[in-house]
Amino acid sequence: MARAAVLGRLVPGRLTWRIATVAEVRDETSTARTLVLDVPGWPGHQAGQHVDVRLTAPDGYTAVRSYSIASVAGGDRIEVTVEQVLDGEVSSYLAGVAAVGNPVEVRGPIGGWFVWRPDQPEPVQLVAGGSGVVPLMSMVRARSAAGSAAPFRLLYSTRRPESVIYRDELQHRDTADLSLTLAYTRATPAGWPRPPGRIDASLLTAATFPPADRPTNYVCGPTPFVEAIADLLIAAGHDAGRVRTERFGGLS
Repeated sequence: MARAAVLGRLVPGRLTWRIATVAEVRDETSTARTLVLDVPGWPGHQAGQHVDVRLTAPDGYTAVRSYSIASVAGGDRIEVTVEQVLDGEVSSYLAGVAAVGNPVEVRGPIGGWFVWRPDQPEPVQLVAGGSGVVPLMSMVRARSAAGSAAPFRLLYSTRRPESVIYRDELQHRDTADLSLTLAYTRATPAGWPRPPGRIDASLLTAATFPPADRPTNYVCGPTPFVEAIADLLIAAGHDAGRVRTERFGGLS
């Protein structure tokens, strides 16, 4: 998932650019790819944080974009999942050209609000739109790695079955590590119980924790999606202070 870089959100002391090396690439869908990066001196991160990635052209032109970290903290290796955007100058390279051994510059981790920590005991409701699932998957993985007993649910909206990022892993984790609900906006599998469409109040009520459970809600995706879901959660009775949002759009 990509965001426009915002310098004011960077944590002091973590502004140093580091040279990372692509160690592995995995195709998640026809347009999304996970890059495993070796980052010497990586300070560690929390689930939900992101990094800035900088590419430099032979003529000296540079472009910086921000991408969510998908992996659990551990050593000098991180994973980012990038969805290619039409005419995106950075996403097109990372999701379609970058190969094992290629260098990229990274700095971070960045962010302190949209994070999940293993010492949070309350239920966690995750709501993703498209590649907004990336930082939420980091939280799911972190919960499993920490052995947390916090109940997790994920409501994931995407266009069609073939656009589900982390499909196999999500299906494996469903019922074991979290309760998963998929919502398709353009096309559904044969026999799917719900016609294509956006998440509405009815689906939100059926698939998410009720306000009485006092979950912390993490919502991530394109700006219109995030605003719509946040409004629905608050209208349903959730405390606005327990609705944490992260949105993306613009540069790619």
